[in-house]
Amino acid sequence: MSWLTPPSRDEILTAHPIRMMARIGAPAVVSSVLFSLYNLTDAYWIGQLSGEGAIQAMAGIQTSWPFVWFMISLIAGFATAAVSALVAQNIGANRPEDANHALNQLFVVGIAAGLIVGLSGVAVVERVLPSLLADPSVAGEATRYLRIIFLGIHTMLLPGLASSAFSASGNTLVPVFVNLVGVGLNIPLDRLLVLGWTSPVGFPVRIAVPQLGIAGAAYATVIAQGVATLIFLALLTRKRRGLRLERRLMRPDWSLLWKATRIGLPAGLGQATVAFGFAVMAIVIGRLDNSAVALAGYGVADRIFGLLFIATDGLGVGLTTMVGQALGAGLLDRTRILVSKGIRALLVVVLVEAVILYIARRPLVAVFLPGSTDAIREGTNFIALFAASMPFLCAFFAAEAVYRGAGHNMPVFYLGLIRLWALRIPLSWAFAFPLGMGSTGIWLGMSASNVVSGIAAILWLRTGSWRRSVVEGQGEPRTST
Repeated sequence: MSWLTPPSRDEILTAHPIRMMARIGAPAVVSSVLFSLYNLTDAYWIGQLSGEGAIQAMAGIQTSWPFVWFMISLIAGFATAAVSALVAQNIGANRPEDANHALNQLFVVGIAAGLIVGLSGVAVVERVLPSLLADPSVAGEATRYLRIIFLGIHTMLLPGLASSAFSASGNTLVPVFVNLVGVGLNIPLDRLLVLGWTSPVGFPVRIAVPQLGIAGAAYATVIAQGVATLIFLALLTRKRRGLRLERRLMRPDWSLLWKATRIGLPAGLGQATVAFGFAVMAIVIGRLDNSAVALAGYGVADRIFGLLFIATDGLGVGLTTMVGQALGAGLLDRTRILVSKGIRALLVVVLVEAVILYIARRPLVAVFLPGSTDAIREGTNFIALFAASMPFLCAFFAAEAVYRGAGHNMPVFYLGLIRLWALRIPLSWAFAFPLGMGSTGIWLGMSASNVVSGIAAILWLRTGSWRRSVVEGQGEPRTST
């Protein structure tokens, strides 16, 4: 077994579950690290801005991302969930041409939807944000950032779709290399555009790049993601075998698109609902008396927690791929083994990570907010309260990974509704305002929602409702270890 080459279909269907999950997931872990570097780089350089500008810009970015997520999540969630299930299960059923056909159909959906989302996003954000956030300076920073991001929205949608397709085929190495190029561009661009730069005396050419602040972070992200998009397109149009984009396969196949809709729409609706909920959470935090400080501290802590889930996200990709291909091949016994061992492995990893993060929480937050004592305190307090609930949130995400591999996304939709709308938003609001606990109440409400929803997800998984393939004519059910 070579860790530097994608596993074959037979290896995915027969190899030791944990070793194969790690083999598929290891490149996805690297991809998650690279994705986290986008956010961490933005946060670090924005934190180096002088005075109140750093706090306002950090709060603006933290406010912005739920709105970006909401605008793209319906399409991205629909397309990536559908392509993950259809590509993985068709490959598992030994029908690579059907897998390729599904990719082409959903790629066209992504392009068309991106146009609609991008233009409507620009129009909506400039009219809505100022009326939702109490601090006009934070609203202004968020609007500047979002305007640029929405105009470059295809650079967010298409790489995610391509990455999901490659991962579903078992090839998680290609997304790693492409994302590595993107991050390699984003890091110096962030520094250059956020803080500005003037060539020193004696430099051959006099160059002056203005300090763009939060707008510079947006431009850096769009440029770097744009290059990654072009690389994915080049790979998918020049390949002669495997996953590839072909014009003849892009003519609408309404029967396949209807199947993709049945599979992916619940995931898209679920992600959109969750994203809208996080936008509401940003508004709730924005109503605090110390909203800018709370949003800045929360924003840094949230990005640090992204590091916590790097390993589990990557292993979750491996679990989704393996469950999908095993179901497509009719290996029902193997899927049960995969789910049991996979979830246990994920929980062990996140427990170790949570302990380390709790111990190092204050110095980690201080790196991104030097000198901002109040914001550092908020970020540290958030991590302390939230870390205790992370094993339960890991169980929640593991259940989602299983259902996505199976192509059954209604449970994911319902669980997302429970976690956010039935638990997180009402609990956070009640603790913060009627009970007078302020920001601490919001952090406590978020933690409590993780605990309850994680337990609910595992109980739902135990019903076995995921043990059914969504592609016809899969391999005959048989036992396997």
